[in-house]
Amino acid sequence: MNRRHALKTLASCAAPASLAGIARAQTEPTFTLRHVLSSALYGDMKLTEILPEVAKTGSVGLDLWGKPHGTQREEVEAMGIEAAAALFEKAGVKVAVSTRYPLGCFGLQPEMPVLQRFGGKVLVCGSSGPKDVPPAEIKPLMKDFLEKMKPHADAAARHGLVIAVENHSNQLLSSPDSIRRFAELNDHPALGVALAPHHLHTATDQIPDLIRTLGKKNLPFVYFQEHGIGSSQKVAKEIELKQLPGRGPLDYTPVVAALRAIAFEGFVEIFMHPTPRGVPILPTVAAITDAINESRDYIEKCLSRA
Repeated sequence: MNRRHALKTLASCAAPASLAGIARAQTEPTFTLRHVLSSALYGDMKLTEILPEVAKTGSVGLDLWGKPHGTQREEVEAMGIEAAAALFEKAGVKVAVSTRYPLGCFGLQPEMPVLQRFGGKVLVCGSSGPKDVPPAEIKPLMKDFLEKMKPHADAAARHGLVIAVENHSNQLLSSPDSIRRFAELNDHPALGVALAPHHLHTATDQIPDLIRTLGKKNLPFVYFQEHGIGSSQKVAKEIELKQLPGRGPLDYTPVVAALRAIAFEGFVEIFMHPTPRGVPILPTVAAITDAINESRDYIEKCLSRA
C-alpha cells in the first residue's frame, strides 16, 4: 500500500467515527440545573423587593422561608393567601418550594394546600428522632421514621407535592450512613431528601457517592451551601460568605457531575446562614443578587468541567 492510498484509507475510516460523535453530541439532552431563590438570603426584606430578583438570578421560582430565617412566609399570612397568590402572579413568579422547619416533619399538612395554590412542588423540613445514632442502630429507627411519614407523604402526593427531609445535624437523618439507609428503605415517591453538604462537612468526599446512592427518585432538592463558622458565630462578612459556592474550599465539580450522572430533575438552591439569623446576607438587594450570581457562575463552570 503506497502512502497516498494509506492516507485515503485512514481518512475514510475516521470520517464515520467523527460524524457519529457529532451526531451523538447533537442528540444527547443538555443537562441543566433548576435553581430556586431562597427568600431567607434577603432576611426581612419585603416580597416586592425580592420577587424581581428571581429572574435576575436565573431561578425558576422562589423558596419561601419564614422566621427565624426570613419574614416572607409571615408576610404572606398577613396579606392573605389569595392576595399573595395575586402578587406572585403579577410578578410572574412561582413559589416552587416552601421551607417550613417550624412545623416539623409531622406537621406539614396545613402548608400543603397553600403551596399547591402557589403552584409549588417541594416542602422542605427536618427529620426527627435521636441524634448521633450508631450505624448498627440506624436501620430500624429509619424504618420507623419512614413508616410514620407515610400518611404525610400520601397527603403531599394528593396535593401534587414532594416532602424533602434535610440531613440536618442532631437529627436521625444526618450522617452518610443514615442517608444510605433512607435510600435503601424509602419507597414513597412523594418523600425524599433535601441534601445539605453544609451538614456533611466531615464527609465531603462521600457527597458524590451519596447523590448516586439516593438517585433522582430520592433527591428532590439540593442545597449549594458549604460549612462555615459564619453560620453559627459572628465573624467578618468575608468569612461568613465562604459558605457560598466558589468562596469556600468545597469543589462542586464532583457534586454536579454526580447530579448529571443520575439525571437529577429536582431543585438546587444557593444558600448560606447569616449570623444572627433573619438578617439579609448583604446590605442591599442588588449586592445579594450579585453574590448569588457569582456563585451561580461558579457552579456553571463546574458543570462545564463535569
